[in-house]
Amino acid sequence: MKNNTSTATILDQLIEKEIAFACWFHPRESRLGLIVGNASDVVFFDRFDQLNGEAGFVFAPFSIAETSPVILLKPAAFFEDFTARNNLTTSDFESFESCQENKDCTIQSKEDYLKLVENTVAEIREGLLSKVIISRQIPVKRTNTSLGTTFLQLHDQTPNAFTYLVNLPVAGIWMGATPEILIKSEGEYFETVSLAGTQVRKFDNEEYYWSTKDIEEQAFVSRYMLDVFFNFDIHKYKTKGPETLESGKVAHLKTSFFFPAEKISDCLGSFIAELHPTPAVCGLPKDLADEYIRTKEAYKRKYYTGYLGPWRLNGQVSLFVNLRCMEITPSEYILYAGGGITSRSVPEKEWDETNQKAKTLLSVINPE
Repeated sequence: MKNNTSTATILDQLIEKEIAFACWFHPRESRLGLIVGNASDVVFFDRFDQLNGEAGFVFAPFSIAETSPVILLKPAAFFEDFTARNNLTTSDFESFESCQENKDCTIQSKEDYLKLVENTVAEIREGLLSKVIISRQIPVKRTNTSLGTTFLQLHDQTPNAFTYLVNLPVAGIWMGATPEILIKSEGEYFETVSLAGTQVRKFDNEEYYWSTKDIEEQAFVSRYMLDVFFNFDIHKYKTKGPETLESGKVAHLKTSFFFPAEKISDCLGSFIAELHPTPAVCGLPKDLADEYIRTKEAYKRKYYTGYLGPWRLNGQVSLFVNLRCMEITPSEYILYAGGGITSRSVPEKEWDETNQKAKTLLSVINPE
Protein backbone atom coordinates (compact mmCIF):
# COMPACT_ATOMS: atom_id res chain seq x y z
CA MET A 1 0.00 0.00 0.00
CA LYS A 2 1.48 3.28 -1.08
CA ASN A 3 0.98 6.44 0.93
CA ASN A 4 -2.75 7.10 0.94
CA THR A 5 -3.64 10.57 2.15
CA SER A 6 -7.30 9.77 2.82
CA THR A 7 -6.47 6.68 4.89
CA ALA A 8 -3.85 8.61 6.85
CA THR A 9 -6.42 11.33 7.57
CA ILE A 10 -8.87 8.81 9.02
CA LEU A 11 -6.18 7.37 11.29
CA ASP A 12 -5.24 10.88 12.42
CA GLN A 13 -8.90 11.62 13.21
CA LEU A 14 -9.17 8.48 15.34
CA ILE A 15 -6.12 9.62 17.32
CA GLU A 16 -7.32 13.22 17.64
CA LYS A 17 -10.71 12.11 18.95
CA GLU A 18 -9.15 9.58 21.36
CA ILE A 19 -10.92 6.58 19.85
CA ALA A 20 -9.48 3.14 20.59
CA PHE A 21 -8.11 1.43 17.50
CA ALA A 22 -5.34 -0.76 16.14
CA CYS A 23 -4.23 -1.01 12.52
CA TRP A 24 -1.57 -3.21 10.96
CA PHE A 25 0.05 -4.71 7.89
CA HIS A 26 1.21 -8.30 7.92
CA PRO A 27 4.71 -8.93 6.50
CA ARG A 28 4.79 -8.79 2.70
CA GLU A 29 1.10 -7.84 2.49
CA SER A 30 -0.58 -4.63 1.34
CA ARG A 31 -3.95 -5.12 3.09
CA LEU A 32 -4.47 -2.77 6.04
CA GLY A 33 -6.17 -4.47 8.99
CA LEU A 34 -8.15 -2.11 11.22
CA ILE A 35 -10.13 -2.70 14.40
CA VAL A 36 -12.01 0.13 16.13
CA GLY A 37 -13.86 0.04 19.43
CA ASN A 38 -15.59 2.06 22.08
CA ALA A 39 -14.07 2.56 25.51
CA SER A 40 -16.34 -0.26 26.72
CA ASP A 41 -14.80 -2.62 24.12
CA VAL A 42 -11.39 -2.42 25.81
CA VAL A 43 -10.68 -5.17 28.36
CA PHE A 44 -7.73 -5.29 30.75
CA PHE A 45 -6.16 -8.49 32.14
CA ASP A 46 -3.62 -9.04 34.89
CA ARG A 47 -2.56 -12.50 33.65
CA PHE A 48 -1.43 -13.58 30.19
CA ASP A 49 -3.46 -16.80 30.33
CA GLN A 50 -6.73 -14.83 30.69
CA LEU A 51 -6.70 -14.54 26.90
CA ASN A 52 -8.04 -18.11 26.71
CA GLY A 53 -11.41 -17.99 24.94
CA GLU A 54 -11.18 -14.28 23.98
CA ALA A 55 -11.02 -12.60 20.56
CA GLY A 56 -9.84 -9.18 19.38
CA PHE A 57 -6.56 -7.30 19.06
CA VAL A 58 -4.03 -7.94 21.85
CA PHE A 59 -1.50 -5.41 23.13
CA ALA A 60 0.49 -7.05 25.92
CA PRO A 61 3.41 -5.71 27.99
CA PHE A 62 6.82 -7.18 28.69
CA SER A 63 5.82 -7.53 32.31
CA ILE A 64 2.31 -6.99 33.68
CA ALA A 65 1.88 -4.08 36.09
CA GLU A 66 -0.93 -1.76 37.15
CA THR A 67 0.24 0.80 34.60
CA SER A 68 0.83 -1.82 31.87
CA PRO A 69 -1.88 -4.51 31.85
CA VAL A 70 -2.65 -6.88 29.00
CA ILE A 71 -5.06 -4.97 26.75
CA LEU A 72 -7.64 -6.62 24.49
CA LEU A 73 -9.57 -4.44 22.05
CA LYS A 74 -12.80 -6.13 20.99
CA PRO A 75 -14.14 -5.11 17.59
CA ALA A 76 -17.04 -2.72 17.34
CA ALA A 77 -15.79 -2.49 13.73
CA PHE A 78 -13.25 -4.74 12.01
CA PHE A 79 -11.83 -4.47 8.49
CA GLU A 80 -9.42 -7.02 7.02
CA ASP A 81 -8.62 -4.71 4.08
CA PHE A 82 -9.40 -1.16 5.10
CA THR A 83 -9.34 1.74 2.64
CA ALA A 84 -10.72 5.26 2.84
CA ARG A 85 -13.66 4.02 0.75
CA ASN A 86 -14.89 1.94 3.69
CA ASN A 87 -17.76 3.48 5.60
CA LEU A 88 -16.12 4.48 8.89
CA THR A 89 -17.52 7.46 10.78
CA THR A 90 -15.54 8.51 13.85
CA SER A 91 -18.63 10.04 15.47
CA ASP A 92 -20.08 6.53 15.76
CA PHE A 93 -17.55 5.69 18.49
CA GLU A 94 -17.13 6.93 22.05
CA SER A 95 -13.78 8.34 23.15
CA PHE A 96 -11.62 7.15 26.02
CA GLU A 97 -9.85 9.29 28.61
CA SER A 98 -6.36 10.24 27.50
CA CYS A 99 -3.35 9.40 29.63
CA GLN A 100 -0.67 11.06 27.52
CA GLU A 101 0.38 13.56 30.19
CA ASN A 102 1.67 10.70 32.39
CA LYS A 103 4.39 9.57 29.96
CA ASP A 104 8.04 10.06 30.72
CA CYS A 105 11.38 9.10 29.24
CA THR A 106 14.63 8.17 30.94
CA ILE A 107 17.58 9.69 29.15
CA GLN A 108 20.57 7.40 29.64
CA SER A 109 24.04 8.57 28.65
CA LYS A 110 26.26 6.45 26.48
CA GLU A 111 28.70 6.14 29.38
CA ASP A 112 26.00 4.78 31.70
CA TYR A 113 24.74 2.31 29.09
CA LEU A 114 28.26 1.01 28.38
CA LYS A 115 28.86 0.61 32.10
CA LEU A 116 25.63 -1.38 32.50
CA VAL A 117 26.59 -3.69 29.63
CA GLU A 118 30.08 -4.13 31.07
CA ASN A 119 28.65 -5.05 34.47
CA THR A 120 26.18 -7.44 32.82
CA VAL A 121 28.98 -9.26 30.96
CA ALA A 122 30.80 -9.63 34.28
CA GLU A 123 27.66 -11.09 35.90
CA ILE A 124 27.28 -13.58 33.04
CA ARG A 125 30.91 -14.68 33.31
CA GLU A 126 30.34 -15.47 36.96
CA GLY A 127 28.00 -18.21 35.75
CA LEU A 128 24.46 -17.53 37.05
CA LEU A 129 23.19 -15.95 33.83
CA SER A 130 23.73 -17.09 30.23
CA LYS A 131 22.17 -14.13 28.44
CA VAL A 132 20.37 -10.89 29.31
CA ILE A 133 18.75 -8.34 27.00
CA ILE A 134 19.71 -4.80 27.96
CA SER A 135 17.78 -1.97 26.31
CA ARG A 136 17.41 1.78 26.38
CA GLN A 137 15.03 4.58 25.44
CA ILE A 138 15.97 7.03 22.68
CA PRO A 139 13.90 10.24 22.83
CA VAL A 140 13.37 12.29 19.68
CA LYS A 141 11.49 15.61 19.58
CA ARG A 142 8.11 15.12 17.97
CA THR A 143 7.19 17.07 14.87
CA ASN A 144 3.70 17.98 13.65
CA THR A 145 3.87 15.35 10.90
CA SER A 146 0.76 13.22 10.47
CA LEU A 147 1.07 9.96 12.42
CA GLY A 148 -1.13 8.23 9.86
CA THR A 149 1.24 9.27 7.10
CA THR A 150 4.28 8.24 9.15
CA PHE A 151 2.75 4.80 9.73
CA LEU A 152 2.05 4.23 6.02
CA GLN A 153 5.60 5.33 5.18
CA LEU A 154 6.95 2.91 7.79
CA HIS A 155 5.11 0.08 6.05
CA ASP A 156 6.44 1.12 2.64
CA GLN A 157 10.02 1.14 4.00
CA THR A 158 9.80 -2.14 5.97
CA PRO A 159 7.55 -4.46 3.93
CA ASN A 160 9.04 -7.59 5.54
CA ALA A 161 7.92 -6.53 9.03
CA PHE A 162 4.62 -6.49 10.91
CA THR A 163 3.93 -2.75 10.97
CA TYR A 164 1.34 -1.32 13.33
CA LEU A 165 -0.18 1.78 14.90
CA VAL A 166 -2.35 1.62 18.03
CA ASN A 167 -4.15 4.13 20.22
CA LEU A 168 -5.41 2.48 23.40
CA PRO A 169 -6.46 3.42 26.94
CA VAL A 170 -3.61 3.17 29.48
CA ALA A 171 -1.01 2.38 26.77
CA GLY A 172 -1.50 5.49 24.63
CA ILE A 173 -0.09 5.72 21.10
CA TRP A 174 2.51 3.22 19.88
CA MET A 175 3.93 2.50 16.44
CA GLY A 176 6.42 -0.08 15.20
CA ALA A 177 7.77 -2.44 12.57
CA THR A 178 8.66 -5.76 14.16
CA PRO A 179 10.25 -8.73 12.37
CA GLU A 180 9.64 -11.31 15.11
CA ILE A 181 6.69 -13.71 15.16
CA LEU A 182 5.65 -14.87 18.63
CA ILE A 183 3.01 -17.28 17.32
CA LYS A 184 1.03 -17.40 14.08
CA SER A 185 -1.64 -19.77 12.81
CA GLU A 186 -0.83 -21.46 9.48
CA GLY A 187 -3.78 -23.67 8.59
CA GLU A 188 -3.60 -26.76 10.83
CA TYR A 189 -0.25 -25.61 12.25
CA PHE A 190 1.12 -22.88 14.45
CA GLU A 191 4.40 -21.17 13.69
CA THR A 192 6.71 -19.68 16.29
CA VAL A 193 10.15 -18.20 15.70
CA SER A 194 13.56 -18.11 17.32
CA LEU A 195 15.07 -14.75 16.35
CA ALA A 196 18.36 -13.36 17.65
CA GLY A 197 21.66 -11.97 16.43
CA THR A 198 21.88 -8.64 14.62
CA GLN A 199 24.05 -7.01 11.99
CA VAL A 200 23.73 -4.11 9.55
CA ARG A 201 21.68 -5.08 6.53
CA LYS A 202 23.62 -5.74 3.33
CA PHE A 203 22.51 -4.89 -0.17
CA ASP A 204 23.37 -6.00 -3.73
CA ASN A 205 23.10 -9.70 -2.72
CA GLU A 206 26.21 -9.49 -0.54
CA GLU A 207 26.67 -12.62 1.56
CA TYR A 208 26.11 -12.58 5.34
CA TYR A 209 28.62 -13.97 7.83
CA TRP A 210 27.52 -14.51 11.42
CA SER A 211 29.75 -14.30 14.48
CA THR A 212 30.06 -16.97 17.14
CA LYS A 213 28.32 -14.59 19.54
CA ASP A 214 25.32 -14.21 17.20
CA ILE A 215 25.04 -17.95 16.54
CA GLU A 216 25.26 -18.73 20.25
CA GLU A 217 22.67 -16.06 21.12
CA GLN A 218 20.19 -17.45 18.59
CA ALA A 219 20.78 -21.03 19.77
CA PHE A 220 19.78 -20.00 23.32
CA VAL A 221 16.36 -18.98 22.02
CA SER A 222 15.88 -22.14 19.95
CA ARG A 223 16.66 -24.39 22.92
CA TYR A 224 14.17 -22.46 25.03
CA MET A 225 11.46 -22.99 22.42
CA LEU A 226 12.01 -26.75 22.59
CA ASP A 227 11.70 -26.71 26.39
CA VAL A 228 8.30 -24.97 26.10
CA PHE A 229 7.22 -27.54 23.48
CA PHE A 230 8.12 -30.37 25.85
CA ASN A 231 6.04 -28.81 28.65
CA PHE A 232 2.98 -28.85 26.36
CA ASP A 233 3.58 -32.36 25.08
CA ILE A 234 4.64 -31.12 21.63
CA HIS A 235 7.12 -33.68 20.33
CA LYS A 236 6.50 -33.57 16.58
CA TYR A 237 7.42 -30.35 14.84
CA LYS A 238 9.15 -29.09 11.71
CA THR A 239 11.92 -26.50 11.55
CA LYS A 240 13.17 -24.10 8.92
CA GLY A 241 16.55 -22.40 9.38
CA PRO A 242 18.65 -20.93 10.81
CA GLU A 243 18.44 -18.42 7.98
CA THR A 244 18.99 -14.70 7.55
CA LEU A 245 15.98 -12.41 7.90
CA GLU A 246 16.31 -8.85 6.61
CA SER A 247 14.12 -6.19 8.23
CA GLY A 248 14.48 -2.45 7.88
CA LYS A 249 18.10 -1.40 8.39
CA VAL A 250 19.27 -4.66 10.02
CA ALA A 251 19.34 -8.45 9.57
CA HIS A 252 18.85 -11.29 12.07
CA LEU A 253 19.26 -15.04 12.39
CA LYS A 254 15.92 -16.82 12.32
CA THR A 255 14.65 -20.37 12.87
CA SER A 256 10.95 -21.15 12.35
CA PHE A 257 9.16 -23.96 14.21
CA PHE A 258 5.87 -25.48 12.96
CA PHE A 259 3.69 -27.75 15.12
CA PRO A 260 0.07 -29.07 15.06
CA ALA A 261 -2.44 -26.45 16.20
CA GLU A 262 -4.54 -29.11 17.92
CA LYS A 263 -1.86 -29.54 20.60
CA ILE A 264 -2.71 -26.17 22.18
CA SER A 265 -6.09 -25.26 20.67
CA ASP A 266 -7.79 -25.31 24.09
CA CYS A 267 -4.99 -23.64 26.04
CA LEU A 268 -3.45 -21.12 23.65
CA GLY A 269 -3.45 -18.34 26.24
CA SER A 270 -1.60 -20.61 28.68
CA PHE A 271 0.94 -21.52 25.99
CA ILE A 272 1.60 -17.84 25.29
CA ALA A 273 1.93 -17.17 29.02
CA GLU A 274 4.77 -19.70 29.22
CA LEU A 275 6.39 -18.73 25.93
CA HIS A 276 6.54 -15.01 26.74
CA PRO A 277 8.95 -13.42 27.33
CA THR A 278 11.37 -15.48 25.25
CA PRO A 279 15.16 -15.30 25.72
CA ALA A 280 15.23 -13.08 22.60
CA VAL A 281 13.78 -10.23 24.70
CA CYS A 282 14.54 -11.34 28.27
CA GLY A 283 17.42 -13.82 28.67
CA LEU A 284 18.33 -17.11 30.33
CA PRO A 285 17.62 -18.44 32.88
CA LYS A 286 14.37 -16.58 32.32
CA ASP A 287 13.47 -15.82 35.96
CA LEU A 288 16.95 -14.53 36.82
CA ALA A 289 17.18 -12.50 33.61
CA ASP A 290 13.75 -10.97 34.22
CA GLU A 291 14.73 -9.96 37.76
CA TYR A 292 18.02 -8.53 36.50
CA ILE A 293 16.22 -6.40 33.90
CA ARG A 294 13.73 -5.07 36.44
CA THR A 295 16.47 -4.01 38.85
CA LYS A 296 19.19 -2.84 36.46
CA GLU A 297 17.55 -1.22 33.45
CA ALA A 298 17.08 2.51 33.83
CA TYR A 299 13.36 2.54 32.97
CA LYS A 300 10.17 0.44 32.84
CA ARG A 301 9.70 -1.24 29.47
CA LYS A 302 5.90 -1.16 29.50
CA TYR A 303 4.86 -2.50 26.08
CA TYR A 304 8.33 -2.66 24.52
CA THR A 305 9.25 -6.37 24.07
CA GLY A 306 5.68 -7.34 24.88
CA TYR A 307 3.54 -8.79 22.10
CA LEU A 308 0.66 -7.67 19.93
CA GLY A 309 -1.59 -8.61 17.05
CA PRO A 310 -4.89 -10.15 15.95
CA TRP A 311 -6.12 -12.77 18.41
CA ARG A 312 -8.70 -15.22 17.06
CA LEU A 313 -10.12 -12.61 14.72
CA ASN A 314 -11.91 -14.71 12.09
CA GLY A 315 -10.31 -17.69 13.80
CA GLN A 316 -6.76 -16.52 13.05
CA VAL A 317 -3.94 -15.82 15.51
CA SER A 318 -1.01 -13.63 14.50
CA LEU A 319 1.05 -12.31 17.39
CA PHE A 320 4.38 -10.49 17.04
CA VAL A 321 6.98 -9.41 19.60
CA ASN A 322 6.94 -5.63 20.03
CA LEU A 323 10.37 -4.70 18.70
CA ARG A 324 11.50 -1.67 16.60
CA CYS A 325 8.79 0.31 18.29
CA MET A 326 8.17 3.74 19.70
CA GLU A 327 5.79 5.28 22.20
CA ILE A 328 4.41 8.60 21.01
CA THR A 329 3.73 11.39 23.51
CA PRO A 330 2.57 14.96 22.80
CA SER A 331 6.19 16.16 22.76
CA GLU A 332 8.34 13.12 21.91
CA TYR A 333 8.81 9.95 19.97
CA ILE A 334 10.31 7.55 22.53
CA LEU A 335 12.18 4.85 20.62
CA TYR A 336 13.15 1.56 22.26
CA ALA A 337 16.14 -0.59 21.32
CA GLY A 338 18.23 -3.29 22.98
CA GLY A 339 20.56 -6.19 22.42
CA GLY A 340 21.34 -9.63 23.76
CA ILE A 341 24.28 -9.57 26.15
CA THR A 342 26.37 -12.74 26.49
CA SER A 343 29.83 -13.50 27.79
CA ARG A 344 31.19 -12.54 24.35
CA SER A 345 29.55 -9.10 24.21
CA VAL A 346 31.61 -5.95 23.58
CA PRO A 347 29.90 -2.91 25.16
CA GLU A 348 30.74 -0.47 22.35
CA LYS A 349 29.33 -2.87 19.75
CA GLU A 350 26.16 -3.31 21.80
CA TRP A 351 25.69 0.48 21.83
CA ASP A 352 26.16 0.56 18.05
CA GLU A 353 23.59 -2.24 17.67
CA THR A 354 20.91 -0.22 19.48
CA ASN A 355 21.62 2.72 17.18
CA GLN A 356 21.35 0.50 14.10
CA LYS A 357 18.01 -0.89 15.28
CA ALA A 358 16.68 2.61 15.93
CA LYS A 359 17.35 3.62 12.30
CA THR A 360 14.26 1.69 11.14
CA LEU A 361 12.06 4.27 12.90
CA LEU A 362 14.41 7.24 12.61
CA SER A 363 14.28 6.91 8.83
CA VAL A 364 10.58 7.81 8.86
CA ILE A 365 10.40 10.36 11.69
CA ASN A 366 13.63 12.14 10.70
CA PRO A 367 14.10 11.38 6.99
CA GLU A 368 17.41 12.56 5.58
